[in-house]
Amino acid sequence: MSSKKIALLGFFSLLMVFSPGLWAQAESTPSFPWKNKTEAFRWADRIIAQMTLEEKIGQMIMIPAFGKDDPEQEQRISKIIQQYKIGGLIMMQGTPAHQIRLLTLWQQQSQVPLMVAQDAEWGLGMRMKEIPDFPRNMTLGAIQDDSLIYQVGVEMARQLKQVGIRMNFAPVADININPANPVINTRSFGENKYQVARKSILVAKGMQDEGVMACAKHFPGHGDTETDSHHSLPLIQHSAERLDS
Repeated sequence: MSSKKIALLGFFSLLMVFSPGLWAQAESTPSFPWKNKTEAFRWADRIIAQMTLEEKIGQMIMIPAFGKDDPEQEQRISKIIQQYKIGGLIMMQGTPAHQIRLLTLWQQQSQVPLMVAQDAEWGLGMRMKEIPDFPRNMTLGAIQDDSLIYQVGVEMARQLKQVGIRMNFAPVADININPANPVINTRSFGENKYQVARKSILVAKGMQDEGVMACAKHFPGHGDTETDSHHSLPLIQHSAERLDS
């Protein structure tokens, strides 16, 4: 595989799974006429071949945006999209109506469809007050019927698609083995690594079967830290063997 394809692999691997009618419920996402992955690969190759080096670099950049009524932000991001041809957006807090309106506008302004992500660990409600939350992972970890865990992933993805999201920075796959951890705790499926792995895979599969890319997180060992990584750098004082296991 050439370097130019590798550079945009994350972006185009997302686009490859799109199907023509998938975005019928939301205007905030472009539609594609592809019938299969082969056609999607050809489309990606053609688009990449037309890009300058600066445009390829721009495709690797994702910037934050809020789904709120903010004219200054709307104009600023519109300018960035058109001038620097960025590859994606991560949507922060907002409302469904404002997010759909903004993404509709920004997708229309982008020459290459934007990859739009959201950090929605317990569903869209994590970022939007109007939407009910799904149970936190620790609650899901106590559920014995794994088919329900899969359905949580499916429903999360269904809601995310309706507001223009195609990538969710979830599930949290950390193993919660340190009771002093200030940041993971209820966001983890539990302290058993096999259960955490199984349920993480089920949520991820549910989302991806419904057309939203999953992203397991965080870095290995974060469930065994005593520091909030949002504010400082955690230090894991264990061997590489323990980390790997």
